[in-house]
Amino acid sequence: MRVALFIPCYIDQFYPQVGRATLALLERLGCEVVYPLGQTCCGQPMANAGCERDALQTYHHFVKTFSDFPYIVSPSGSCVYHVRQHYDVIDQTAVVQAIRARTLELSEFLIDVLGIQAIPGARYPHRVGIHASCHGLRGLRLGPSSELRGSQPPSGIHRLLEQVADIEIVTLDRSDECCGFGGTFAVSEASVSVKMGADRLADHLRNGVEVVTASDMSCLMHLEGIIRRRNYPLRVAHYAEILNTTGV
Repeated sequence: MRVALFIPCYIDQFYPQVGRATLALLERLGCEVVYPLGQTCCGQPMANAGCERDALQTYHHFVKTFSDFPYIVSPSGSCVYHVRQHYDVIDQTAVVQAIRARTLELSEFLIDVLGIQAIPGARYPHRVGIHASCHGLRGLRLGPSSELRGSQPPSGIHRLLEQVADIEIVTLDRSDECCGFGGTFAVSEASVSVKMGADRLADHLRNGVEVVTASDMSCLMHLEGIIRRRNYPLRVAHYAEILNTTGV
């Protein structure tokens, strides 16, 4: 399986270990992974700030960069959601439609394409709380949402993590509540954003979590800032890092 690895700009700049973990994980599972050196941003920050017209060249560049690959895989639900749902504003050529359909969040690719149910050798002896990032949860439908009635299966991220040796996945009181990041919302409404993040972390603390994980490092970056400033006994890790860990 030949795949292209799309690493969002904030992971590239601030959390490169997540990109490395994703690469290593895919290669462990037998994929031929290509990292196109010409890749840049998906355009989400500009679009979310109301400057989508300025992002159009970025959209076209993304399509051109990744057009030759059967799948584009990324450890970021929000960026994948942006490509899949917001690239509808450019001409819907066959290439654009294919790119939108073939851009997958990591857990989608592992489960739906590779058929992976467990990662051989993964071991992580910690109490882990899963933060359900909004774009992945309500945009990509990666997991159950409390506003929907009826039974819903656990997220693919949860199903993968529960197969990791020695891990304990902690049940939270409000498992699908927003962390308050929201991109520019964290800047324009900083006080509200921090309050939402602190409330989210209080749930993890109350239930004895050691490590907070998620499908979006943007959410974890926001939560980590609060953790550091308030000296909470927590740390954050992208779930790709956990799946790629053989013993800590």
